[in-house]
Amino acid sequence: MSNRNATLRTWSGAFVLALCVLLAGCAADIKRNSIDRVQYAYSAAIRWGDFEGAWQLADPEYRKAHPMTDLELERYNQIQVTAYHDLASQTLPDGDIVREVEINLVNRHTLVERTTRYTERWRFDPVAGTWWLVGGLPDFWQGG
Repeated sequence: MSNRNATLRTWSGAFVLALCVLLAGCAADIKRNSIDRVQYAYSAAIRWGDFEGAWQLADPEYRKAHPMTDLELERYNQIQVTAYHDLASQTLPDGDIVREVEINLVNRHTLVERTTRYTERWRFDPVAGTWWLVGGLPDFWQGG
């Protein structure tokens, strides 16, 4: 009878270990799928000029510390995004994800098109169960 119990314990331990590995893999897939969904929503908001919607995907602590002014929002409303290209993405050792993007935009007043690059940084918030953009929206006016 003790051989049977030992065998049962061995199989039970192996089953629990396999279940843990499976659940860890599922959690990683869920986290990966959620970053894909959040980044898609963010890029769609930027492409369609919904900067207020994109702003809602920024880290709440950042939004609180750096509230967007009416003047800043008006500046975003003066541009039209014509293209948004995901160039590269990588996971950092701390678990954050950085994504390099290229954005084409037109100034609605001058009709001049230009291209800019922007690095997004995303962090996972386990309490909220979502990814947040670290920092603010792209600064299309840097250097001028």
